[in-house]
Amino acid sequence: MPVLTAHDLHKAFGPQTILDGVTVTIRTGERVGLVGLNGSGKSTLARILAGVEQPDSGTISRRRGAEIGVLSQDPVFEPSDTARDVVLAGLSAWHAAKARHDEVSRALAAGSGDAEALLAEQAEAAADVERLGGWDMMHRVDAIIGHVGVTRPDAPMSVLSGGDRRRVALARLLVSRPALAVLDEPSNHLDVETVEWLERYLVEEHPGALLLITHDRYLLDRVVERTLEIDKGKVYSYDGGYEEYLEQKAERLALEARTESNRQNFLRTELEWLRRQPKARTGKQKARIQRAETTKAAPPPKAERTAQLSVESVRTGKTILELKKLGLAVDGKWLVRGLDFSLTKGERVGIVGRNGTGKTTMLRAILGQLEAGADGAALSDADGPTMEGEVVLGKNTSVAYFDQHRSGLDLEKSIFENIAGSHTRVEVGGRSMDVRSYLERFLFDPNKARQPVGSLSGGERARVALAKMLTQSVNVIILDEPTNDLDVMTLAALEEMLIELDGSALVVTHDRWFLNRVATSILAFEGGGRVVRYAGNYDAYREQRAHTAAEAEAEAAARAAKLQAAEPRPAQAAAKPAARAGDKPKLTFAERTELEGIVGRIDAAEQKVAELEAKLADPTLYASRGADVAGLLSELDREKQEAARLVSRWEELETKREAAGKG
Repeated sequence: MPVLTAHDLHKAFGPQTILDGVTVTIRTGERVGLVGLNGSGKSTLARILAGVEQPDSGTISRRRGAEIGVLSQDPVFEPSDTARDVVLAGLSAWHAAKARHDEVSRALAAGSGDAEALLAEQAEAAADVERLGGWDMMHRVDAIIGHVGVTRPDAPMSVLSGGDRRRVALARLLVSRPALAVLDEPSNHLDVETVEWLERYLVEEHPGALLLITHDRYLLDRVVERTLEIDKGKVYSYDGGYEEYLEQKAERLALEARTESNRQNFLRTELEWLRRQPKARTGKQKARIQRAETTKAAPPPKAERTAQLSVESVRTGKTILELKKLGLAVDGKWLVRGLDFSLTKGERVGIVGRNGTGKTTMLRAILGQLEAGADGAALSDADGPTMEGEVVLGKNTSVAYFDQHRSGLDLEKSIFENIAGSHTRVEVGGRSMDVRSYLERFLFDPNKARQPVGSLSGGERARVALAKMLTQSVNVIILDEPTNDLDVMTLAALEEMLIELDGSALVVTHDRWFLNRVATSILAFEGGGRVVRYAGNYDAYREQRAHTAAEAEAEAAARAAKLQAAEPRPAQAAAKPAARAGDKPKLTFAERTELEGIVGRIDAAEQKVAELEAKLADPTLYASRGADVAGLLSELDREKQEAARLVSRWEELETKREAAGKG
């Protein structure tokens, strides 16, 4: 049963046609992706389907009573409302269903009214409560707030960053559990772990239909069951996720190419026939001429536009960048301590980790925006971050930086002015280019070059920022969340450019597809000041982490069992014969002392793990101190690792002690 059907939608902005006879149906519970170039009309179509915006013509029918929830790219809130207030506002339907259930239950208890009718109404209200999240929804709200990364649930919206506001809006939509959720770029401003949680939630827990607009190809591939593409005002439907979409689109384009080839062959044949005929025409001849004219007048399929990105590299030495004992702190809390890292020519390092673990702060240090004191001593800048250690750039290292806020753009100026100022040409790759021709490489219509950047969509602004950055000659490219808002076509072009780059790259991103294509290694900020480098792309990194975690769990379980069975009793220890004078001790005094105390340390570490697990299992934590959840999870991970390390050390010392006893 359809939750929504739109028929023959048309929409234009001035002379530009956005939707040209679009028909779309979304079925109950169906998960649909929407893709297309930046500026193609994805957000416009989504707003029209949700009822936020009206089409110029066409009809939309929505299932009676079906609630449609929308996550826009720029959500608006009351400044004085707290983040928790905003999220709880998403429970209006749940509160209404529960209030109805409570009212009917009271009527039944009082014996008033038709008992059979009241029982039926009670069952219906109970079903609505279950559909909208269940009876423990208030606990689940706090869990969702924590999962999406809202660390300050009691802060007013007026003091939150744009990324925090987006996370609050996402949490509000998820708890509302609408019949159709329209999510416009939901993964923007989320870290990789949160995107993976969102992926699981949408597949396993979201009860309604879904219209997902995203550049995140992993999210598309793993969540959606059908993909819509908007292209030149038309919408094409493909079964399956992103991979199936690519395959089916290739087939469609090949069919269009064959159709155009057949049309051209027909025209050549007919024109040749016309040239051979006398001027006097029979009725059949006139009909044939008319068919030829009609075929000739039909427009050919428009060529598929693709971005063409390139950068001029400058020569450099083998080592481009070194971090020596780097420490980074914010508000007195050390995020990174003692980090040693080097970047050599040809390496492309993906940087991942939860928000707030120091990824962007490290980029600031590399860019020279932070400074350590004499001999690498800690020194705070005026904005708050503290840095210690040393950042060393190699000889001739030249860096280009793409920041996630696109702060290098002047929104009042045009696309043209942002790229070239008052000039009409730019230097690219050692040669001079007309600015409009250069902009065409980034999919900008030359006629719109004078359009103010402030009037552009988020994806179009990102393309302007890319175009501006790539006019530089560099050998290191640093990208901070480059995939936010970019369409998949531009992302593919950016990936190809980085792969072919005659230099190196550092990329902070939550886009797993991008990391799999580009990264040669992963630098993971794992919390608690722990930063680890893994060889390979994102999938290789996940496999290594999973393997390490599985090994640690298995070893910890085995060692704990052995520890329990082999722990010496005091009487046994007293009965051991004294070592012979000629024996060579296997354990040093320090090791014997360590062994004597290590069992107690293991017990203490395991007790700490148990305490943290108990805290995280307490529902009141999420209601009263939801902002502490992420920190407790990180602490639990550290304590588990410490317990495993101690058990491993005990086994090592115990083996050595047993060998000494046998000697």
